[in-house]
Amino acid sequence: MYDDWRGRLYPEREPKRRWLELYAEHFDTVEVNSTFYRLQRRETVAAWVAHTPEQFTFAVKASRYLTHIKRLVDIESGIGRFYEPLEPLLRAGRLGPVLWQLPENFHRDDERLDGWLKLLPAGMHTIEFRHASWFTPAVLDALRAHRVALAIGDHPKRPFQSHEATAPWRFVRFHYGARGRQGNYSASEIDQWARRIAVWRRSHDVFAYFNNDWRGFAPANARLLARRLGSGG
Repeated sequence: MYDDWRGRLYPEREPKRRWLELYAEHFDTVEVNSTFYRLQRRETVAAWVAHTPEQFTFAVKASRYLTHIKRLVDIESGIGRFYEPLEPLLRAGRLGPVLWQLPENFHRDDERLDGWLKLLPAGMHTIEFRHASWFTPAVLDALRAHRVALAIGDHPKRPFQSHEATAPWRFVRFHYGARGRQGNYSASEIDQWARRIAVWRRSHDVFAYFNNDWRGFAPANARLLARRLGSGG
């Protein structure tokens, strides 16, 4: 939820404490980015649950300490610390996928990948590779063996991105369309993705999030995609 969304998704004078509640009137899931930067307070997470409907799902981004600083090495205790404040989501059955976003300079490392896969707690996990070296049959097979979804990060500078399914569900992140940093997806791009997702939904649940947050592009694009798919959000 961002300041640029004022007047687009939220009324101009609406206090920030109500933004999540208003967001949940339009969409049934959210990708939480704040968990990437800092550990959350349990009370904060409990408030997320209290201010959203029972069917609302939270995807959370794993801590950058685990992915960018430790780079998936020696992270067992760190995983525990990351999950501890998320307990209200787990208890309520509201925790969706946990997104593990790797940095662009993190090249393929089978030993680190294998160690990470073995440490994952029960639940839904998705990993976003940002370097081309990861997109090999062996890596995709390792993800399938652990039912970890390959995150599809739509970005014009990552043409190597695979759309392979590696779990019983799919995870899509819309970063930039063909316009790049302009951020806004065109209606034709949304239509193309809607057709693709409609096919995937015949056999998989699909989680899709727009990260082009500036100038209110993300909620507008997400609403259009939902309309094209005939879903609520």
